[in-house]
Amino acid sequence: MTSHVGETSDRIERVAAALRSHNIETIVVDSGEDARKVVLGMIPEGAEVHSGKSKTLEDVGLFGELVESGRYDALRPRYFAMDRKTQGREIRKLIAAPDYMLGSVAAVTEDGTLVAASATGSQLGAYVSGAGRLILVVGSQKIVSGLDAALRRINELVFPYENAQVREKLGVDTALEKVLLLYGEWRPGRTTVVLVREPVGI
Repeated sequence: MTSHVGETSDRIERVAAALRSHNIETIVVDSGEDARKVVLGMIPEGAEVHSGKSKTLEDVGLFGELVESGRYDALRPRYFAMDRKTQGREIRKLIAAPDYMLGSVAAVTEDGTLVAASATGSQLGAYVSGAGRLILVVGSQKIVSGLDAALRRINELVFPYENAQVREKLGVDTALEKVLLLYGEWRPGRTTVVLVREPVGI
């Protein structure tokens, strides 16, 4: 058991080092509660924040804190109050470039590639370059050997979960339309990964 724990810890540290070598700040924490505290310490009160729907953020208690507490300028409630038919352009522009974008990814490879998947891609533009600051909370169970394993994880684990959620809420199937690979950042300081030793999210 101790050997397995040690191997897992070594793997986490290798991934963290790989991410850092790609100009992605990486903070390793033990628990979801630790992750919540670290992330909240990075975001000034009143800051403009946005997040896609994320089980990881919900699991660590960040989604409600950011969106529902009233302590931040959360874009999600604002655009949900807008009319998608008549204000689609305004919604698109509003969520494309938040000051702080929060989220997670479906997988992270051992060589430090972050892999995100989406049906609409509405959060991916902010991930790539639109957001001023990108903060991703990633459970260590999402570490995979390489891109093939990342795609298997998406198809076999993440997509079925997301599809079940959409069917329950909307009565229709979702689709896997877009996959984003984040190899690194051109300049340091924009993206932070909070890598959580305990499993959080899917």
